[in-house]
Amino acid sequence: QVQLVESGGGLVQTGGSLRLSCVASGSTRDISVIGWYRQAPGKQRELVASVGRNGMIHDADFVKGRFTISTINADNTVYLEMNNLKPEDTAVYYCNARPYTPWVQATWGQGTQVTVSS
Repeated sequence: QVQLVESGGGLVQTGGSLRLSCVASGSTRDISVIGWYRQAPGKQRELVASVGRNGMIHDADFVKGRFTISTINADNTVYLEMNNLKPEDTAVYYCNARPYTPWVQATWGQGTQVTVSS
């Protein structure tokens, strides 16, 4: 099994920056892709960015030029660098680890709150 722990959320003003961390532990060799998702109140959870073991990155259009996801480092940690934050970025940000085996369920972290004040 895989466990995920997120950290780095907080309250920032518009235009500010935050760096989120996602640390994976347990059966990390089973992880194929680590992604960051977010869920704002009353909205569905949406993909922010993801990175594969091969380094392939997928970004949502709304973060291009503002957010950067790191590669999966040797400590199985993935960072999400968020710059020029906007109030609409306010959400709970979740880390997700997808396994190589397609019929095995992905793992979610507990989430970290990001609040951007106007």
